[in-house]
Amino acid sequence: MNAITLNPARGASGNISLPGSKSISNRTLLLAAVARGDTQVRGVLTADDTEVMLGALRALGVRIDMQTSGHCVHGAGGGFPVKRADLSLGNAGTAFRPLTAMLALNGGEYRLSGVPRMHERPISDLVDALRASGARIEYLGAEGFPPLRISPSVLSFAKPLRVRGDTSSQFLSALLMAPPMVGARADVVIEGNLISKPYVALTLRLMERFGVSTVRDGWSSFRLPGSSYTSPGEIFVEGDASAASYFLAAGAIGGGPVRVRGVGRDSIQGDVRFTEVLERMGASVRIGDDWIEVAGPGPHGGAKLRAFDLDLNHIPDAAMTAAMLALFADGPSTVRNVGSWRVKETDRLAAMATEMRKLGAMVEEGDDFLRITPSALPLKAGVAIDTYSDHRMAMCFSLVCLAGVPVVINDPACVAKTYPEYFTDFATLIRQA
Repeated sequence: MNAITLNPARGASGNISLPGSKSISNRTLLLAAVARGDTQVRGVLTADDTEVMLGALRALGVRIDMQTSGHCVHGAGGGFPVKRADLSLGNAGTAFRPLTAMLALNGGEYRLSGVPRMHERPISDLVDALRASGARIEYLGAEGFPPLRISPSVLSFAKPLRVRGDTSSQFLSALLMAPPMVGARADVVIEGNLISKPYVALTLRLMERFGVSTVRDGWSSFRLPGSSYTSPGEIFVEGDASAASYFLAAGAIGGGPVRVRGVGRDSIQGDVRFTEVLERMGASVRIGDDWIEVAGPGPHGGAKLRAFDLDLNHIPDAAMTAAMLALFADGPSTVRNVGSWRVKETDRLAAMATEMRKLGAMVEEGDDFLRITPSALPLKAGVAIDTYSDHRMAMCFSLVCLAGVPVVINDPACVAKTYPEYFTDFATLIRQA
């Protein structure tokens, strides 16, 4: 297995320009593909997940030109032109889930598959909601999981689309984005509690940019007006707030200051609220329109960060970074309400607990929480961290070197899913011990 060794660091400081947000990139490309008119999309993330989306859209007959200023997406003005396709979507949930809903409305024959891990990620909540409205969707493997076959059908939205909200917010986002593709009026009702609300808010904001405004009753129901998507002409993808969390955490652990450019007070991403965790732990945070800067109470061996007990359901990706900060805290910390970690690129609750224990921490793993009791710094030296083909595991555990010990990251290339240049950028911030 390929691996990278990060040498001991005595601090972190500097500036990073963030790559584009994966969540915004894939949603924007998809909406532009089915809108009326051409859309200039600037700042699209260049990574595996966005390449999956671009490849799928082209296979479905959408013309996308790469220009020096970005991507020019020639909108189909409704459904996709190609009515039969076999799409391989890797492990990109932001492609697989919304395309499932849109293709169910497209009147064609499609097969959707992915990597083995994608075939272990449940999709029955979304499929059940679509089937109840008349969609013809078959499981080609295990019941409730991809791969899928979608066959021509006529969907009716006379009754509300009903979907559970406690597995993945991507299911709701998919159901919200699909009906306007064909100008359909629809109601979507959430059963149970909705997790990861900021990602749904992000979806709604982007739909508004393409001319579709949704009326919602709190977070329990949503009404789609029956309008269709229209190109805004030009749209810019802001920096990735989830990726920003690793660099901001490095500033908090390693003294800083570390400044990230591309997100700030004007961001539409929920993960900018990771700054609230940093402040709670004693870090100093400054925020501009499109930048965030963090400095910590001191590098390793100086003032420790404060322990915390927080419900981080609203920032599930950045919550992993918060769990890593717990290794540098002055007592036990608890990350709560993150059960959705179990159905991500890997079972992140189990993976985080396993790898943290290797470093010497005591970790209690619950159904939807981690309680982390840090060992005395420095952490165990030279530990080989398994990443489980999960980009966020690799990026999170890069922070271990700021404990003043070397750490080995197995399969570092997995970061190509969302941030191929991560380790190069991370190295620019590190002050070697």
